[in-house]
Amino acid sequence: MRLEAIELHHVEMDLVEPFETSGWRETTRPCIIIAIHSEGLTGYGECVAGAGPWYSYETVGTAWHVLKDFCIPAVLGQDISSAEELQARLKPIRGHPMAKAGLEAAFWDVLAQAQNVSLAKLLGGTKDRIESGISIGIQKDIPTLLSVIEQRRAQGYKRIKLKVKPGWDIEVLRAVRQRFSDIALMADANAAYTIADLPHLKQFDKFNLLMLEQPLDYDDLIDHAILQQELKTPICLDESIKTPEDARKALDIGACKIINIKPGRVGGLLNAKKIHDLCLSRGVPVWCGGMLETGIGRAANVALASLPGFALPNDISASARYWREDIIEPPFVLERDGTIRVPTGPGLGVRVVPERLERVTRQRQLFHA
Repeated sequence: MRLEAIELHHVEMDLVEPFETSGWRETTRPCIIIAIHSEGLTGYGECVAGAGPWYSYETVGTAWHVLKDFCIPAVLGQDISSAEELQARLKPIRGHPMAKAGLEAAFWDVLAQAQNVSLAKLLGGTKDRIESGISIGIQKDIPTLLSVIEQRRAQGYKRIKLKVKPGWDIEVLRAVRQRFSDIALMADANAAYTIADLPHLKQFDKFNLLMLEQPLDYDDLIDHAILQQELKTPICLDESIKTPEDARKALDIGACKIINIKPGRVGGLLNAKKIHDLCLSRGVPVWCGGMLETGIGRAANVALASLPGFALPNDISASARYWREDIIEPPFVLERDGTIRVPTGPGLGVRVVPERLERVTRQRQLFHA
């Protein structure tokens, strides 16, 4: 397929409600929407880099620069037949996985459309629905949190993930378990602790958690291996797993028992699938994490989560959880059984609504071969 033109949209969308983690708080979500035009088709991808270097060193500004000045020139006007070939052309550019992942996602979409198959089928997906969990940010107090959990449970979410940090952890989990003894519950620290907190972290074992996600530093594997030996609660790694090789090393040394796969973090759907395949071969469960995606990124995540190794509920919520109006149709909705349907149409299986995309676009640039 010849990549005839590539378009960048710097998008900003207001969240339905603020989202707070141990390290940052968001009320507006920026991202970059990437469109690849090839042979009469248009494929869309989403670069999930945020406003600041909190979750990752990448930001909307750095990703725009890297896409415009390096990634796009490396592929524009080229005949590329596979994601492997696209990845090879981008390999000389070190780092910047979110920028690369957004471009690769657009290519996957247009490639699937050209073959008249869904992205899920092209990736090797086997499910027509994926289990949905929900991530709940840090709240102003425990009663508010309990109320939010009650609301989300009533909506049908199968798994509740709570953001935690020092000072908002043990008492919070105790209160939640006292109120909701039977829910599938996990905690996500976003690297808020150190190995010196081991005695404190061992208290998490009291609460029958599905997992404790990324308790230690974002680039650490060794101390996570030490911590996992001391905890009954399975550790799930997120930020520490940036490549398929990171995943292999983490499993080899026992740094975790579960991996959260985010395509943007690991450089795209191809690497995400490699991590999935590795974990499936070793009997390690995975799930798909979320980055407050628009419907474009959400559609790609749903397709990825249809692969057989995604054995745990994913951070893939209904569109209305984040947006009053998404930029795609139809929006993703939560079924009564706590699942989300996997689109079956060609490519992403959803339609980008041009006027909605234009309404939230703050900057646009088109590159022709």
